[in-house]
Amino acid sequence: MSTEEVAKKLVEYCRKGEWMKAIDDLYAKDIVSVEAQAMENMPAEMRGIDQVRGKTEWWEKQMEVHSAKVTGPFVARDTFVVQFDVDVTEKASKKRMQMSEVGIYTVKDGKVAREEFLPLAQKKE
Repeated sequence: MSTEEVAKKLVEYCRKGEWMKAIDDLYAKDIVSVEAQAMENMPAEMRGIDQVRGKTEWWEKQMEVHSAKVTGPFVARDTFVVQFDVDVTEKASKKRMQMSEVGIYTVKDGKVAREEFLPLAQKKE
């Protein structure tokens, strides 16, 4: 698949909330996934499809997603960007929050080889 085809398919899966199907169908086995910062018991950088699946499973168990707006993809050469705006409640604390971030994806040999997430900068109060 071309970068644009991978990008459009990933956006289609994400709009349906089919996060794991996107990983299974579109990600390289040696995927590198980088979050903006480490989370509870989870490093910022994960390597390999099994670690990325584990991170996704953790997210699905921890968060109740009320809505997710997926914008894009924005595509050039071997790279594409998708914007995610989500309204979620953390199940343990019952804290509801809105988050906005972009995912920057690199495609190699028709698969997502790298993803990196950048959150929207917070406003100073």
